[in-house]
Amino acid sequence: MHKLLKILTGVLLGFTAGLAPALGATPKLLGSNRDWDAFTVGDGQEKSCYIRSAPTKSLPTGVNRGEIFLFVTHRPAGKVQKEVSFISGYPFKPDSSVTATVDAQNFTLFTEGDGAWLETPGEDAKLVTAMKKGSTLVIKGISARGTKTTDNVSLAGFTAAMNSIDKACGVK
Repeated sequence: MHKLLKILTGVLLGFTAGLAPALGATPKLLGSNRDWDAFTVGDGQEKSCYIRSAPTKSLPTGVNRGEIFLFVTHRPAGKVQKEVSFISGYPFKPDSSVTATVDAQNFTLFTEGDGAWLETPGEDAKLVTAMKKGSTLVIKGISARGTKTTDNVSLAGFTAAMNSIDKACGVK
């Protein structure tokens, strides 16, 4: 059940930029902190907060991919905090996993379609803590076509962006 909720959240986040205006829920930019942007979407009980960043480097070069983003999301109404998700810009190989590395710490994310998530909220919290202390997050995955990819996401501005959404969504 936890996986299904994460997958549905990822689908919603992936489409937020394109569909939100049509649904009347336009994301509001709270601010940009170096390589991270912070947003809120919705109001009151339905308010969610998220930060996102695109990779500063993706390998191999020349591979046909859509938009690539790393997100951290709070959904207070769903009692969700610090949920990490990654949108790869291509469909992952079925039944594959993604490795996210900050310094010497490795985290394994499960995949579905073009999204990847950690298994448990506890793992999300551990990765967020590592991201606050680190400088770069390296994400390695494999596409449905068998292409191995590596995305480097800068963590410059990550802590300030997290502080923005923590405050906006009342997360401590």
